[in-house]
Amino acid sequence: QVQLVESGGGLVQAGGSLRVSCAASGRTFSNLYMGWFRQAPGKERESVAAITRTGSRTYYADSVKGRFTISRDNAKNTVYLQMNSLKPEDTAVYYCAGRSNGGLYYYTTPNEYNYWGQGTQVTVSS
Repeated sequence: QVQLVESGGGLVQAGGSLRVSCAASGRTFSNLYMGWFRQAPGKERESVAAITRTGSRTYYADSVKGRFTISRDNAKNTVYLQMNSLKPEDTAVYYCAGRSNGGLYYYTTPNEYNYWGQGTQVTVSS
């Protein structure tokens, strides 16, 4: 089994920055495909970013492209999401997700992931 624990959420003003982290345990982290998702009240969970097992390739949703950066440190078993130029519409619970096997570079839909963290709230005030 894999345990994922997010941290780093909080309240920030529009235009500000936050970095959320996700620490993994229970399995070799470098074998996991990782992604970040978010879910706002009344909305479906949506993909934000994804990263290959080595960190060599990344994916971003159009809504965050150029503002968010996903990265991972396999030595620390941690994936990060650096969020800059935050907007009120970025307000959501942010979840990290992991997938233990596959043949693609990364995965971008919730049902493609095996493991989920508990989520961390990010609130952007206008």
